[in-house]
Amino acid sequence: MTDKCQCGDHHAWAAPSPQDKPAAPRQPLLAATLAREDRVEDAGGLDATDRVTCRTHRRWLHDCVASPIHTNPAIGYRWCRRCDHQALVAVDELAGEVTIRCGLCGLMPRSRVNQELVELCRRSLALARSGRFPETAAA
Repeated sequence: MTDKCQCGDHHAWAAPSPQDKPAAPRQPLLAATLAREDRVEDAGGLDATDRVTCRTHRRWLHDCVASPIHTNPAIGYRWCRRCDHQALVAVDELAGEVTIRCGLCGLMPRSRVNQELVELCRRSLALARSGRFPETAAA
């Protein structure tokens, strides 16, 4: 198997793009949240799947959750067990909505981990919005 699959599909083993620049230096709330979650996770107080930030991409979870490396068939994270295929994530930042649908059957894979992922992305969206528009966070 080569480093890059030629089928055009996304696979869990795919690496993040080197052109993907971390957003943390431009966003103080993101940088602080990343540092806190890194510290707590390293101390064993936070599971990697309970983060609102992404340790790999150094972004808010909702910004990169559609990346193939966020798929984990073993635990059902972004995975349709019915079709044995990755699920696709759509994030609507204006409406604050996150949906997960199977790339083959189009149905929403119902599992606890996928429901938790949607909630984490919604929290990530809310935090990112409060960092960009602090005046709306206080209102």
